[in-house]
Amino acid sequence: MSRPRRSFGREFRDGAVRIVRETGRPVTVAHIARELGINEGTLGNWVRRDQAELARLRKRVAELEMERDVLKRSAIVWVARGSVGGSLVKRRVRGVVFGFVRRAAFGV
Repeated sequence: MSRPRRSFGREFRDGAVRIVRETGRPVTVAHIARELGINEGTLGNWVRRDQAELARLRKRVAELEMERDVLKRSAIVWVARGSVGGSLVKRRVRGVVFGFVRRAAFGV
């Protein structure tokens, strides 16, 4: 007779994956699964899903950083174009903005 299907809460799954991630050795998946009383394949699936989610999030962060950099550089171009001519006050304000944006974009 087969055992009834067990369901695990989100906290339990996250904790089990965290244990595997912190130990860092793939051999420990079987050992940790035995200690927790779950199937090795189940824990392996949870770890793979977690790794896929981390990869997706890292890719998204990289995309957002690129977008941020493009916006910073476009702000510099925008300020530089607008700084030609105008009153002394306008030029001073634009110079301050340009310096701030330049420092933010290039760390200068």
